[in-house]
Amino acid sequence: MSVDPMTYKPAGDKKNSAYFNEYLPKIYERRASSGLGQLLGNICGVAVQVQAGDAISYLKELYVMTPYRYKASFRNDTHNIYCLVNRANKPVFFVLEPLSLDYKDNIVRINKMYPNSRAKPQARYIGEIFGTKDREQTKTILKSHSVRFYDTEAQENQFYSNPNISFTHMSNFTYNRMGYTSANLIDFDSLELGMPFSISQSDEQQLAKQEELSIKLGVAPLLNGLDHLAARVLASDREDAILELLCLTNYYFWGAFDVPTMDTATCATRSLHGDDGLSPAKVISASDVPYMVNSFANTPMPTEDYVRNYGRRLHHIAYAVLDGDHASGVKNIDFVIATLHDKEKIEFVSKIVGACNAAALRQVFATHSPYSTLFTEYVQRCHGFEGFLNRENVVQLAGAMGTAGEKLQEIAPTDKPKHDHNIIGD
Repeated sequence: MSVDPMTYKPAGDKKNSAYFNEYLPKIYERRASSGLGQLLGNICGVAVQVQAGDAISYLKELYVMTPYRYKASFRNDTHNIYCLVNRANKPVFFVLEPLSLDYKDNIVRINKMYPNSRAKPQARYIGEIFGTKDREQTKTILKSHSVRFYDTEAQENQFYSNPNISFTHMSNFTYNRMGYTSANLIDFDSLELGMPFSISQSDEQQLAKQEELSIKLGVAPLLNGLDHLAARVLASDREDAILELLCLTNYYFWGAFDVPTMDTATCATRSLHGDDGLSPAKVISASDVPYMVNSFANTPMPTEDYVRNYGRRLHHIAYAVLDGDHASGVKNIDFVIATLHDKEKIEFVSKIVGACNAAALRQVFATHSPYSTLFTEYVQRCHGFEGFLNRENVVQLAGAMGTAGEKLQEIAPTDKPKHDHNIIGD
C-alpha cells in the first residue's frame, strides 16, 4: 500500500525534537519539487567489504545463513568483487575483498579507531545502491543539495568510481555510503567491475555441497530476501542520520520506539510502497543520552557501547522467513533457527521473541560474523502484519543485544572472533 509521507503520522512512542519535526516535511517537499522522488526506485544492491583472504569463507557463511548464491566474480587493481543473487527483484549482494592485507582506505582508517574493529580492519558494510531512472540527473539534483560524490578519476577503491554507479562520500553520521545506478545490476558483465575470474574448482564444489545441504535440511526454501538493514549511531547523531537518509532516498520516516531501560531508541524508515521485500527498510538505533550522562543512572546502554567499541556502522542485516507453519508443527522461523543451531552449529544471542498468534512478528539474532562483523537477524511477519516494529519485541531484543554487547567488549583487538560455523570446507 502506497504511503503519502506528507499526511502519514509516524508510529511508535519516541518523541523527536522541534528541529526534526520542522525539517521532515521540508525534505519530503524538496524531494517532490526537485524531481528526486520521481527518479528514485528500490534498493537494488548492497555491498560489504571483508578482510583480504576472507571472501570465500564469507560466501560459505552466506550459503548457510541466507538465500544468497554466488554468480560471478571480477578483479580490479585492488579488489576481488563477488556478485551474489537471490530471487528475482531482490537486491544484488556485492562482496568486496582487498587483494592484499596491506590495502588501506577510509574503512581501514576508521576501523582502527575502535577496539573491537581492529582485528578485521578491512571489514565493514559499505552501503546500499538505489535504482534510478537517470543516474546523472539524480547526481546533479543531490549535488545541488550539498551531497558529495566520488569523482570519476581513480579512487583507492575503484568500485566507488565505477562508471555505472555513482557513490556518495561516507556519511559523517553512519559511515555508510549510498550508490545510485540506472544499470541492470544483474547484468554483471556490463557493469565494468573489472576482469572476470573464476573461483577455484574446490571452492565451487564446496559451495555446491553447502547449497545441496541447505535444500536437504529445508532451510533454503524458507528464507526470503532482505527484510531490513540496521545501523547503530551515537545519541547526538540519531535525528541527523535519519534526515540524511531521507534526503538521499525516496523513503519515509515510519516511526520509532523508545526503550529507556536500555537507553535505546529504534527508528525505522521504509519505502513509500511499503513492500520491504522489494526494497528493505532502513533502521537506525541510538542511545537517548550519551554515555557520560547515562553514567548518572548507570542504565544498560547496548547501542552506545556497540558504537564506542565498533564505531558508527551497520549493525545487522535482517532476512525475512516465509510466513506460515512448518510441517513439523512449529512456525517456520522456529524450524529455521532450530535447524541452523542443531545442524550448522550457528549460535544465537537469545531465544526467539514475539508471538504469531495474531498479526505480529517473531524475531531472533544470530551471533556476529567473524568475516563481515555483521549480526544476522531472522524475522517472520505473521498473518499479514503490516506494521514494522513491535514495541515488546524491541524491548526484548535490546536486552538480548545488551548481553551480547557485554561479551563483545571482552574481545581484545588481536583475539580470534568467538564464532565457529560448522561449514563444509572450513
